[in-house]
Parts: sequence; C-alpha cells; structure tokens
Amino acid sequence: MSIKVLIVDDHAIVIRGLQYYLMTQPDIEVVGEATSGQSAIEQIETLQPDVVLMDLLMPGMTGIEATQQIRVKHPNIKVIVLTSFSDHDHVLPAIQAGANGYLLKDIQPDELAQAIRGVYQGQAQLHPRVTEQLMSHLVEKPAAPVQEDELDSNLDVLTPREKEVLEWIALGKSNKEIAAAFHITEKTVKTHVSNILSKLGLTARTQAAIIAIKHGLTGQ
Repeated sequence: MSIKVLIVDDHAIVIRGLQYYLMTQPDIEVVGEATSGQSAIEQIETLQPDVVLMDLLMPGMTGIEATQQIRVKHPNIKVIVLTSFSDHDHVLPAIQAGANGYLLKDIQPDELAQAIRGVYQGQAQLHPRVTEQLMSHLVEKPAAPVQEDELDSNLDVLTPREKEVLEWIALGKSNKEIAAAFHITEKTVKTHVSNILSKLGLTARTQAAIIAIKHGLTGQ
C-alpha cells in the first residue's frame, strides 16, 4: 500500500516541486494539496492522509496551529514540518504541537522520501540543524524557559522497560528496530510507546525524544 501524503504550503512552486518528485516514488501517493492550515484540516476529513507535509508560515492559521489540531483530532496521522526556519522559536512550538518530524526545505529529495517513510513507520525525523538547536536550547537553559518547562516531565512514572524504549526513541530507532533489540513484538513496542506518551502527557515521539535527551537517556 502507498503512503498517502497531503502537501500544505502557500507557495504553488513548492507544491508542484514536491508533487513532481514524490510522484516518482512507487510507495508514496500525493492525495491532495492545501495552501493554508484551515484548508488542510478541512481536506484531512475526506482525504485521510497518512502523512502531512506542513509549512509553518501561511496566511490565516499557521502550520503550528494546524499541526496541533491535526494531532489532537487525528492522532494516527503523522505531520512533518517542512520549512526554512531552524531556530528554536519555531522548532520548539512545532514539537510541542505534536509534529512527528521537522525538516528544512534544503533537504535532498531522496532524504525527504526516506523521512516520509520513517515517520510513517513511527520514527521521529529531525534535520541535523534542528537537533543542534534543540540540544543548544536545553543545555544553555535560556532565562525564560517557559516552552522548555512545558516539555519537562518526571520519568519516575515510567517502568524500567519504558525508560529503555524511550532511550531508543531518542536514538531515532523505529518500532521494528526496538522490537529486535529487546526480542519482543512490534505490537508490544507500540504498547510501550503509547504508555510512554500517555504517562508523560505527550502526543508525539519527537516530544518524547526531547525529554529523553534532556534527561540524558541517549546512551545504549
């Protein structure tokens, strides 16, 4: 089955370029396009895409607002932010909104296709510069870390196995890879991931990955 993708961007040339390339991928199907966050939300009801490529700055509803609504109403739909901005003022709100991935528009086409496949399979996808921004933000601890506090959580609520799974999520591992590492089924991994997100009050693996990095759970 093809991965159904909805492209959301207010620039026609960007939409056409993405469509042109993604149509060459045998396992990816572009099912629609939207030029605003509100339009994306309306189309999702009928198109039911697997993955949404979401621009951030658009007229009316922003990509962050649209991402938040999509992730709340349709938790099974993955959202990849595709933008030109890598500063933490854009990155953190997007992750908080529940984005499953955050990529920059200078990404190579084949890398974008792989990111779509990765997010579809349950992996968090972050551009290297975005990861650097997140790490820098968490280490430097800015004077008014309101957004950082919102991504803070007490890991004591997790079981030892859930903490291990969280560590592997932070390493960008898929459910299949985690299952193989712990000799358990992918269904069991999905249950662990669901429990982790529920206990920590999160909506996306990317949020869990940030918390894991913050608490130093990045070493195997």
